[in-house]
Amino acid sequence: MEAIGTNQDNKVTSGPVLTDKSQDDSVSILVVSGRSGSGKTSVLNILEDLGYYSIDNLPLSLVPSAVDKLVGESSIRRIALGVDIRTPRADLSNFASIHKMLKQTYGEQTVKVIYVTAQDTILVARFNATRRVHPLMAQEYESSTYPTYNLPAAIKKEEELLEPIASYADIKIDTSKLNIHQLKERLRDHIGADNKIVINLLSFGFKYGSPIDADFIFDVRILPNPHWNPELRTATGLDPEVDKFFADYPEVAEMTDDIAKFLDRWLPDFLHNNRHTVTVAIGCTGGKHRSVFITDKLQRYLAKSLPQGLVVAAKHREKRRW
Repeated sequence: MEAIGTNQDNKVTSGPVLTDKSQDDSVSILVVSGRSGSGKTSVLNILEDLGYYSIDNLPLSLVPSAVDKLVGESSIRRIALGVDIRTPRADLSNFASIHKMLKQTYGEQTVKVIYVTAQDTILVARFNATRRVHPLMAQEYESSTYPTYNLPAAIKKEEELLEPIASYADIKIDTSKLNIHQLKERLRDHIGADNKIVINLLSFGFKYGSPIDADFIFDVRILPNPHWNPELRTATGLDPEVDKFFADYPEVAEMTDDIAKFLDRWLPDFLHNNRHTVTVAIGCTGGKHRSVFITDKLQRYLAKSLPQGLVVAAKHREKRRW
């Protein structure tokens, strides 16, 4: 299983814009906090993938002005703000007033607090596995004071310091027994976000090299090649005369049907596999006739047959060579 990380790095990121169930333009502000090593950074990364503009390690006192700027000036509607023990201590004690201010400004249902935690023994094991220093211990090292915390003591103290945030949590997630895929499913259930995966169907020519980023590659060079018909040499797999040419060869329809059935069966499983894109490459010799024809047919078929959440796009890598 993939582990929930203990990344403490500062991060400002903007993820791909994916839609939620409401499909509206309402504002959603998520304050994400939690114990170090419990997966707060993983939560922010997942929210970024679900369309939230994510900012990690933001001082709590700057949250209202940051939200005002993002919503008011940048028209960003979905925001996830990571706040944790690294914020100034005075900020933590003022969380109640900042929380109230956000709700008064943007609405009771707009602002939610996600608090991530894990069992103490799990947190100790994660820090030992990654060899990272707990933030409370790191702060002491940087101030050149003699360390008063060992790891278990730092974990306990952090829980006490974060209580002002934890007490306002709308969503609490214990990641002790969750892998990254299960964490994503839990978040999607809580915030009502639909997963979305883009299926990239890519035609290409083998003589120009195989695409290194393809998840699946299908070789269709065994099919009849219109290139050898002088009247079709300048045409492409998107032209009706090539379609008519392939109609005389039942093996073309059979191969297209076989690939379509394979993809129709297995692509929906990627919705539960923490993926955001899947590339299916269809290759012939030059990437102009056979691969283009089959890619176009697959796009039309899969766009109708695949479940909601799988968006199918067709691209032709060698188009500039046509």
